Amino acid sequence: MKRFLTILILLINTGILYAQQDAQQSQYMFNGIYINPAYAGYKEILNLHAYYRAQWTGVEGSPRSMSLAVDATANNGNVGLAFQVASDKLGAQEYLSAYANYAYRLRMNEDGSSRLAFGLGAGIMQLGMNGSKLNPNDPEPDMFTGTQSTIVPDARLGVYYSDNKFYAGLSADNLVAQHINVRKDGYIAQPKAHYYLTGGMLFPLNQDIMVKPSFLLKDDRGGPTSLDINAFILLGEKLWLGGSYRTGVKLYDKSYLQNDLTPLNSITAAAEFFPNPYLRIGYGYDFSIGPLRGYDGGTHEISIGIYFKTKQSRMLTPRYF
Repeated sequence: MKRFLTILILLINTGILYAQQDAQQSQYMFNGIYINPAYAGYKEILNLHAYYRAQWTGVEGSPRSMSLAVDATANNGNVGLAFQVASDKLGAQEYLSAYANYAYRLRMNEDGSSRLAFGLGAGIMQLGMNGSKLNPNDPEPDMFTGTQSTIVPDARLGVYYSDNKFYAGLSADNLVAQHINVRKDGYIAQPKAHYYLTGGMLFPLNQDIMVKPSFLLKDDRGGPTSLDINAFILLGEKLWLGGSYRTGVKLYDKSYLQNDLTPLNSITAAAEFFPNPYLRIGYGYDFSIGPLRGYDGGTHEISIGIYFKTKQSRMLTPRYF
């Protein structure tokens, strides 16, 4: 019975594999390139960042995702460039992507600490389905058991503003792939466009302690709208400590959804540590507070960031966003 309930909950939460959903993350507030191409070049230094996420541990077929991104500036900091690759697996679904991102960064003040950036990302997505991983209790006579895969082009757009105390961004992805019918007569999940609105502020309490509240609003015009509320404290330029609360919100009518869906999702505890100015290591743990509470073993996410100082590096002040 426990296995049956777990599988049922997974099917409900993934839309019965009809649509490819973006991978969930808990440490996006430390590197916005994953959700917004206009973030490229924000740190104004050659920056390598990677993460691995094991979601709902203990549940067979639960999501596993990872990504690697590198970004830097060009043209005296007025252009941001980034490249990222990502892998995401959920049950029988398999997803690979690669994007090249370009951001044009407008100076909003004399010293360039305030910037408004417009970003574009172009890339490809490989979408696949492995039927051998479908293991229902009562298989159908014509149930899909093989493998299918297709490659489609894609694009993403974004705008991002930041200064020393505030940031805000608006972005969208899967803008091309959503219009290419990848299902046809097969079983590959159709990509859906995702929209992100994010913002945050920095409040210095004293010379050694800073507070950074932020939020992320995510919507795919299909499932429930998701809202993350985050709060972190920076201690002595060495350690970020904080957490997030993720819940569903109703922004507009979605009468096609089940009436009894709970908005509760998860609570995250996370930390980012700086052993030195050019290395950061992060860890996040998600506690399920929704339907999966008591069935999964939590979610683990590990990240690492490396900054490479070059002759062209122009990062004059720390980048807190």
